[in-house]
Amino acid sequence: MFSGGMAWLLIYGTTSLISFILYAWDKSAARNGRWRISEATLHWWALLGGWPGAWLAQRYLRHKSVKTSFRAVFWLTVVLNVLLFVFLASPQGQGILAEMARRGI
Repeated sequence: MFSGGMAWLLIYGTTSLISFILYAWDKSAARNGRWRISEATLHWWALLGGWPGAWLAQRYLRHKSVKTSFRAVFWLTVVLNVLLFVFLASPQGQGILAEMARRGI
């Protein structure tokens, strides 16, 4: 279907786009007094691989870029995501992914 690198690019690109859209939606909601997206939701999308889009949204939309507690958790999600990516790219991680694919997980 997709090569390993292409699959990761698709995952990170898609989750980043979703993260950026969620930040933009939340900023608009904050300005207009509407229902907000929870910080936990924003962090989950960052952890799932959307942190590049979240970081771009923080930088260019200037949303969620000042609150220290939010930024600390955000950077923790970045570190955890990168560590997981490095592990999954390792021979041991590749073995786990191959076994999961074999079992249909």
